[in-house]
Amino acid sequence: GDDVPAVAASAGGSMDINEAITKVLQQALIADGLARGLRESAKALDKRQALLCVLSENCDEPMYKKLIMALCNEHNIPLIKVDSNMKLGEWAGLCKIDKENGKARKVVKCSCAVVRDWGQEVQAHHVLQEYLKSHR
Repeated sequence: GDDVPAVAASAGGSMDINEAITKVLQQALIADGLARGLRESAKALDKRQALLCVLSENCDEPMYKKLIMALCNEHNIPLIKVDSNMKLGEWAGLCKIDKENGKARKVVKCSCAVVRDWGQEVQAHHVLQEYLKSHR
């Protein structure tokens, strides 16, 4: 149903970074390689298990952001900032998907997510790698 247009768009190579992050986080979640929230994320970063860290800009706790950014810098882990913790919560699977319209509901805000395992390598993974190379 809903997957078809996204697949067609990625085949054409016109996937934006937000779509790529969404897909990569979904694959990581399926592979049980996604740490969500401060505690899980900080543990994964500290143990150097992290491959990528996604942090929300609108996290209202400055020390939270400082800690995550410091851990990423210390262990040289790529960090991507997204604008909304609501969006990140949805992307990290912290929500219920409405059966009728396929839209997320009851989304739990998530200020940080860390990928420990890419899961199945998809087109989005390459889009993300290119983005990281160009933003170092």
